[in-house]
Amino acid sequence: MSVLDDRITMADNINEQILDEMFAQMSVPEGYKAEIVEGAIYMSPQRDTHWEIILDIVEQLRSKYPRKRLKSDVRIDYPGHLNGFATDVTLLAEGAVKTQSGNWRYEDVQFVAEVISRSTGANDYGPKLAAYAAAEVPVYLIADPYTGKCHVHTQPKEGSYISELTVDFGASLDLTGTPLGLTLTTGEFPRD
Repeated sequence: MSVLDDRITMADNINEQILDEMFAQMSVPEGYKAEIVEGAIYMSPQRDTHWEIILDIVEQLRSKYPRKRLKSDVRIDYPGHLNGFATDVTLLAEGAVKTQSGNWRYEDVQFVAEVISRSTGANDYGPKLAAYAAAEVPVYLIADPYTGKCHVHTQPKEGSYISELTVDFGASLDLTGTPLGLTLTTGEFPRD
């Protein structure tokens, strides 16, 4: 291990400790979700539209993947300064393992879906997009019930996604050529 690798590992451990403290001190009201993005705490209310899209995605993923590989609103720490995300939908790799502190590792994430909320949507299109690309998450889906569009980012390379596909709600997302390996339908995604 090089000196640089040692410094990165030490920084990751410090970030995890700080995130643990921040999450432990939070008081999240019932019906809200909390995340830490670049060191800032964000809380957003859960909405019917939000949940229906999440559930639709999970049900479609369940046709191919076992329940134990699917997570929703579970903390995963991502690269960058204090990024503790509670992603709307996460697909973990077969054989994924937790860290010593009991969190899932971002290295095992194969797919992420975020459903836009008005109060935190800028995070999904900005810092989270950058963090998922830096983590080399193979497929990142943004479902936006306000615009009625889905944005699929694939092929992470050097901290960015090379490919982006945008479709209107109602269209199918052919992701058979990605590690996800299936087609997602968006015909039942509600709009806000």
